[in-house]
Amino acid sequence: MTASTHPEVDCEQQHPALAVRDVPAAVEFYTTRLGFRLGFTWGDPPTMAGVNLGRVQMFLEQGTPGAGGCSLYFVVGNADELYEFQRAKGVEVVEAPGDRHYGLRDYRVRDLDGYVLGFGHHLYNVGPRLEIERVEVPVRIEKRLAALLHDLAEYKRMSLGSCLEETLLHTLDGVGPHTASDLRRIARLKETHGIDYDSHASYRFVERSEPDG
Repeated sequence: MTASTHPEVDCEQQHPALAVRDVPAAVEFYTTRLGFRLGFTWGDPPTMAGVNLGRVQMFLEQGTPGAGGCSLYFVVGNADELYEFQRAKGVEVVEAPGDRHYGLRDYRVRDLDGYVLGFGHHLYNVGPRLEIERVEVPVRIEKRLAALLHDLAEYKRMSLGSCLEETLLHTLDGVGPHTASDLRRIARLKETHGIDYDSHASYRFVERSEPDG
């Protein structure tokens, strides 16, 4: 490899580290007020800890905070839900949630040591408009599934038709349209609406016979 050749690097994880004045206090703040989960602590008393947000682990290390030149940003499944949790815990909000021109809906808070933390989720309505012509498609959907779709569309702030179009487009590409947060909501909606069948059940659907008059 020559000096000018850029190496091929595989990197699947990153672990940002923050210097904090008090590791136990920082752990308590991150786990009880920001929604992180404790991964580990090291030392007695602890001088280092790992806290997790989804699959991302961040290190908190005993030291002198350098908040003036550091901020962190986390892409999450649903920033609004996390914001409501943090706001209810009295976390200092630096910037309220909003849809940004860079394709994310996000907000920013400040931690005990002055670090600014951003949390956002992707927006998919950014970009040039696509002119289309919609047509009526006669369709009948199982009653409980239709109720779930209505609730899911409301949760995703979409019309029912747009939610179905999104699902269909992703299915045709062989991928799912839903984030981990969406899937957790869907699981709860399945329980709410009593959906006890699997994804292949439509092959066995039969119309319920109308009672005789």
